[in-house]
Amino acid sequence: MVEEVTLPKLTRKMEGYRGGGMNGEAQIDLGLDGGALDMEFTLGGLDAQLYKQWGITTLAGVPLRFCGAYQRDDTGEVTAVEIVTRGRFSEIDPGSAKSGDNTQTKLSFKATYFKLLWDGQELIEIDVINLIEKVAGVDRLEKQRAALGL
Repeated sequence: MVEEVTLPKLTRKMEGYRGGGMNGEAQIDLGLDGGALDMEFTLGGLDAQLYKQWGITTLAGVPLRFCGAYQRDDTGEVTAVEIVTRGRFSEIDPGSAKSGDNTQTKLSFKATYFKLLWDGQELIEIDVINLIEKVAGVDRLEKQRAALGL
């Protein structure tokens, strides 16, 4: 059971550009930053399956799903939130084990795929391997894939 998850801090690589005739610098978007889809999470106890997935040779070899719900205090409205991701582990930290104490395993995960669903509606889908970046249903890389014949 996941006790805690640190979701990806979605970041973009930006580079300043100031061409001739420009009165200032504009930030050019160069795509995702390295580490933009990184995640960390903590499990209660130990899980043998994690070790079986260690060193997996494919970029998207470990599929994970996290789901939860948020409830508003003012209206009582409940929102379902789901994260679907694929990638591989970069760190498995089993911590220490002491008789009579809870154990935890901390994991670092390098994702190549990330999808955020909010009440079943897709807000973000990023697939680094297949050049897909959808935001609120708009495929922002569709023209680039078409230009590349993908």
